[in-house]
Amino acid sequence: MRLSLLTPFVFLTACTAGTAEPRLELIGRIDIPEVDEASGLARSQRDPDLMWVHNDDGKPRVYAFDRAGQKRGRLTLEDARNRDWEDMSSFTLDGKPYLLIADVGDNMRRRKSVILYIVEEPDLGDDDKVRSDTAWEIELRFPDGPRDVESVTVDIENERVLLLSKRDLPPVLYSVPLRPEEDDTVTATRLGEIRSLPPPRRSDVVAAPKSKSWFWQPTAIDLHGDTAVILTYRALYWYNRQQGESWFDALNRKPERQSLGRIPNAESAAINADRSAAVVTVERKRPPFYRAPSPLED
Repeated sequence: MRLSLLTPFVFLTACTAGTAEPRLELIGRIDIPEVDEASGLARSQRDPDLMWVHNDDGKPRVYAFDRAGQKRGRLTLEDARNRDWEDMSSFTLDGKPYLLIADVGDNMRRRKSVILYIVEEPDLGDDDKVRSDTAWEIELRFPDGPRDVESVTVDIENERVLLLSKRDLPPVLYSVPLRPEEDDTVTATRLGEIRSLPPPRRSDVVAAPKSKSWFWQPTAIDLHGDTAVILTYRALYWYNRQQGESWFDALNRKPERQSLGRIPNAESAAINADRSAAVVTVERKRPPFYRAPSPLED
């Protein structure tokens, strides 16, 4: 199915009888042949109808697509390497729009340090195949040893980056300055455990290597205004920060849970421009992408 930019999102999944939980709506597919392992997603800061996506390895590129899933351009990072890109975020700083790409994947927990690339978001109206140097980079290590991380976002209010570990039980939230004062490797600050995500049963953990199901693990995080989402393999969790509340405290309150149903390999999520929904996609070739209506009250 193809949708134009002006076509409203179409509801394609059935609601379960007796539940008020908003369900995900299949929009279409990201029709970009180069995208075969979509592991990071971010909304454009320039155009509310565009989003950016990247693979978890291969060429150091990010791709823009529209509401129909059609490719609108690409950006190649000249001085970057895609070792294991796992998430991305977008933000505006000093009037300029930026993308942050997180090369933080570490399945075997062997990397002594990982890296965040920050690049200015290009105007695709001028050129849809842009090559650019990074604006700056952040090399970081974790204070308690290597960590596998797939969830990274920018807390622009406090000018810092938040990173949520994947394989810890419960997952741990870390932070680093968005603009470190030194060029040396930064040691992340351990903010603490995020206990709002439902933990697995012991039997789930024991069975996971055979079942290949680690449904409790977080694979993406995004902040927008006072709204946050955390994606796991089974559900999307929505948080609403109260006035004066820190993000650590907000993420430790009970969230609104949104089931993914039978969607496999959910890897990426980003809140849309007006915070009415999040977009979710999966790690595969020509990945389907979904609209998740916000369950939060205005």
